[in-house]
Amino acid sequence: MADEGTPEVPRPGRPVRGSETGRPIMAALDLLGRRWALRVIWELHQGPAGFRELQRRCERMSSSVLSTRLEELTTARVVAGGDRYRLTPLGERLVRALLPLQEWSDAWDADLRE
Repeated sequence: MADEGTPEVPRPGRPVRGSETGRPIMAALDLLGRRWALRVIWELHQGPAGFRELQRRCERMSSSVLSTRLEELTTARVVAGGDRYRLTPLGERLVRALLPLQEWSDAWDADLRE
């Protein structure tokens, strides 16, 4: 259990939203389904950024939500901190894994416009 004020980060093998057994895919979907998590990952895929720059890139995200997401994504080893936040090699692999979903969503958008 996380300390008070520290977010509980989804991990494979532990109960997560949608899975009592903590199947890895369900843990990943729990983490990625958190508000703004995918946006933070996407923005860091564009290049490293300090906290304020990342907040600017994410438009209306509050500093408290950004801080929480960064802590969760860092604990999950998707993001690395320091002076500037950046994706880890694992985070870059995640982005590559999401590219087919981006292609599908573009096709979906085009189909809905017909």
